Amino acid sequence: MRVLLCPDKFAGTLAAQEVATAVAEGWRDVAAGDDLLIRPLADGGPGFVAVLADALGGRRIPVPTVDPLGRPAAGEILLTDDGTAYLESAQACGLHLLAAAERDPKATTSYGLGTLVTAAVERGARTVVVGLGGSGTNDGGAGMVTALGGTPIDDAGRALPYGGAALAGVAALDGVPRLRGATLVAATDVDNPLLGLHGASNVYGPQKGASREDVLLLDAALERWAAVLEKDLPGCPPGLGALPGGGAAGGLGAAILALGGRCESGIDLVTRAIGLDAALDAADLVITGEGSFDHQSLRGKVVAGVAGAARDRGVPCVVLAGRVSTGRREAAAAGVTDAYSLVEHFGGEEHGGVEAAMGRPAEGLRALGARLARQWSR
Repeated sequence: MRVLLCPDKFAGTLAAQEVATAVAEGWRDVAAGDDLLIRPLADGGPGFVAVLADALGGRRIPVPTVDPLGRPAAGEILLTDDGTAYLESAQACGLHLLAAAERDPKATTSYGLGTLVTAAVERGARTVVVGLGGSGTNDGGAGMVTALGGTPIDDAGRALPYGGAALAGVAALDGVPRLRGATLVAATDVDNPLLGLHGASNVYGPQKGASREDVLLLDAALERWAAVLEKDLPGCPPGLGALPGGGAAGGLGAAILALGGRCESGIDLVTRAIGLDAALDAADLVITGEGSFDHQSLRGKVVAGVAGAARDRGVPCVVLAGRVSTGRREAAAAGVTDAYSLVEHFGGEEHGGVEAAMGRPAEGLRALGARLARQWSR
């Protein structure tokens, strides 16, 4: 049997490659003769650079940067022979870089991402593809813009502090971001706009530690920031606050659009790079997955893209996840044949399943891989 293993990461526990490896080990314990093809995926969030490096080659260049609170962090860029640089915002802006008590989108900054973009431009990249996802910031990319040379200032001409809340007082942009002719591309599968009910602050702010009062403050601050970008950046498109993708990664999508960049589907970009279509064409079964299979999973994320492509080919698709909260009918409509949860595998929430799923994910995935082999292998 030909089995394609193409999961996303399990956020907070395992990288995509580790997920696929654990499932493959379990499958081979039962059906060693089957043909397993491992193709880890990413949609722009953590793991984006690693997945593309495996597929495209190129040079992975370490770049010291800072985290959302300005502390030293390890970043990198992938520079390919065609002059394209790939980097991921989560290395500098990631929510995983913050302890629970440190999560405050009023104060966190995307400055570190600007450091990575600058490094890519200085190394001659003509196109800089920024994977957006997993961020702990909500500053509309103001920190990134600052690192590139454009400083947000208030009515008195004073530079604003970092963080989304400070943008409530933004009046102008001092200086021009320097990209040396490079084009920015936001790799994201989030179509939320920057502002409003479905915007960055309302939808993702609470996940980053924002209270209801914080959400209202941040949305109003981003509205002022969007107006300043439209006024002071010649290449900024009109109606910035309502453009699809602008709300990605706390508004980093909007900043990239304001700098003359564009948004592309992260999962489409990755699947092209790794040759996923050919692998799907040859598969008898597809196994994908992510940390939490929920209603957001079906809005353009890895699982949705894989399941839809499998459905179009008439190939069954099984989802493995830490937690499953998507209804069967909704999942089936998206192309998911079945879904299995690590929490349920370990006995459910009432019997410590959550703790076990977080603490022993590889063990659980190996067991689920063996279970699937017993069910599916011919």
